[in-house]
Amino acid sequence: MAREVSAKDDHDPAPVPIFHVVELSQWSFYRALIAEFIATLLFLYVTVLTVIGYKSHVSDACGGLDHLGIAWAFGGMIFILAYCIADISYGHINPAVTFGSLLARKVSLIRAVMYMVAQCLGAISGAGIVKTLQKGYYERNGGGANIVSHGYSKGAGLGAEIIGTFVLVYTVFSATDPKRKAKDSNAAVWAPLFIGFAVFMVHLATIPITGTGINPARSFGAAVIYNKAEAWDDHWIFWVGPFIGATIAALYHQFVMSAGAA
Repeated sequence: MAREVSAKDDHDPAPVPIFHVVELSQWSFYRALIAEFIATLLFLYVTVLTVIGYKSHVSDACGGLDHLGIAWAFGGMIFILAYCIADISYGHINPAVTFGSLLARKVSLIRAVMYMVAQCLGAISGAGIVKTLQKGYYERNGGGANIVSHGYSKGAGLGAEIIGTFVLVYTVFSATDPKRKAKDSNAAVWAPLFIGFAVFMVHLATIPITGTGINPARSFGAAVIYNKAEAWDDHWIFWVGPFIGATIAALYHQFVMSAGAA
């Protein structure tokens, strides 16, 4: 979720070609795919463990994590992982961020598709490791799968995912804007922190509604491994909502907030 600039001009980056087939012959492209896969694996491993740990404490009527702790886990992991791989793959770790970047012509179609595949495979692997190591807790506590909570409509869940993803992707674009980086030499360091904090804030608001998706790979990986009806009933919301939110954020940034649109 960090630096996305052209090698030609940091102040006014040229749009990336949609079909940039030369990438397929570059090791940097495959290194980026590996980075996205491993980062998403680690993200799911830590965050799913956090979620099932919270639910196990609730069911046992013991003290432990609350929604604040879960929000910190998600936001903190994004901050750490985005910082670690920003110079390798831009640190997306999320198909919605990748989709928004594709619409904004920051990545090619080939890179976007392959990133999403790597992210989903990483998410499945991360959730699978959790189930393998903590199968009892995993099965009893919902496997960290996203669902629309009882008492909320599908429309409320979809709206939460759209707005939450808009906040995230808009923060990504703002924090990684080349003009901002040209003015602040520390922007590359600050960007992952701001993005992680956006994830934290969105989780605080939407955990009670959907468990907070805003990341189709995170929702998909948990659903695949848990693989029970409740995990799939409203699963479409966790793809449609984030992609709509990412689309709105990309358009808003490009045509309203970006100085280049003037």
